Amino acid sequence: MERLRPVILIAQPHLAPLLPILAMQYDVMGLWEEAGRARLAEAEILVTAGEFRLDPDMLAAMDRLRLIACFTVGYDGVDLDWARASGIAVSHAGDANAEDVADHAIGLILAHRRQIVSGDRALRAGEWLPGGKTITRSIAGARLGIVGMGSIGIGVATRADALRMATRWWGPRDKPGLAWPRSESLAALASESDILVVAARATDDNRGMISAAIIDALGPNGLLVNVARGQLVDEDALIDALRAGRLGGAALDVYAQEPTDPARWVDVPHCILTPHTGGATDAAVAQMAQMLLANIRAFVAEEPLPNRVL
Repeated sequence: MERLRPVILIAQPHLAPLLPILAMQYDVMGLWEEAGRARLAEAEILVTAGEFRLDPDMLAAMDRLRLIACFTVGYDGVDLDWARASGIAVSHAGDANAEDVADHAIGLILAHRRQIVSGDRALRAGEWLPGGKTITRSIAGARLGIVGMGSIGIGVATRADALRMATRWWGPRDKPGLAWPRSESLAALASESDILVVAARATDDNRGMISAAIIDALGPNGLLVNVARGQLVDEDALIDALRAGRLGGAALDVYAQEPTDPARWVDVPHCILTPHTGGATDAAVAQMAQMLLANIRAFVAEEPLPNRVL
């Protein structure tokens, strides 16, 4: 007997473009619509952007839920302990956007050290005058520290080699096969670096790991780059350090709250901000969509998930 098409609910409105793609094969609705919320008890699959924390009360109402399919690479918004105890599988998009995020990190470094954004603004404001010349900081020889040496960290380090930077890294577990040396601690890495790139996966255990002490260790000539998750950085301490001149600069793609309040950054000096676009390229999004479809097809066919978290 042919299995009935499973009901799939999509959690966030910005994932609405997935509706017509999934609707070709499945019974799919958005949770932002009343009709979708009315089918909570029927849904077997929940599609979500993994950085968004799922409402426990909503999950408790989903009696038939068997798969949380993260469209994104990250899945830190999913309570894995709860999912494991409830017998619910979790999938994600693997390393679909790691190379693009690494590109973005390097772009932020170049933009900040070579003053590309401020140079553009100065030219447009008529501040490029005869005889005037802005001197920026070279990339070659800069000491780069990478926090978290997964696919993104390795991508950043590989690109940094081509730019003639000197790279070290730190993570909670040693990886002896890597070509770059590991510092003895996060604090040591910060003190040894001119540029510190945060590329670690966010967990409940490492919230605020880039603390005021780590920021001070990076120092008044240091640059902090975050392309991972906003929760990894003590954002209030970061802003205080930038205003006080205890940190040389910051280049951020992720924030404690997203979208971040633009008023929070109006008078914060020496920072470049992008709206969490590091992994949002046409190629990466297409790859994530294909991986989502593959995970859902495997689940429906009762086959192993190709990109299973648990």
